[in-house]
Amino acid sequence: QVQLVESGGGLVQPGGSLRLSCTASGVTFSSSAMHWYRQAPGKQREFVASITSGGGFTSYATSVKGRFTISRDNAQNMVYLQMNSLKPEDTAVYRCGIRGSDYWGQGTQVTVSS
Repeated sequence: QVQLVESGGGLVQPGGSLRLSCTASGVTFSSSAMHWYRQAPGKQREFVASITSGGGFTSYATSVKGRFTISRDNAQNMVYLQMNSLKPEDTAVYRCGIRGSDYWGQGTQVTVSS
């Protein structure tokens, strides 16, 4: 069965960095476009970033463009989200998913606070 497992979340001060990872199994990863979404308490789920199956094209939410970078390693079945210059408003549960499917990971908590 398809399984997505995120890691790398935690508590970081404003201006800091974190790198989230998502490991996929049970899927032909190299053929799957991937994305990251986030959801803060009391707010709707929000698109963060996406990447095509080969990694050649990426897209970002306006709120994170220039600060976050999505990448992937198809040999390792992993997708990453490098987050720099973090702000308190980036605090949320971050989840990776397979585009065009209902497959999602359980999520990893990111808290940006001093």
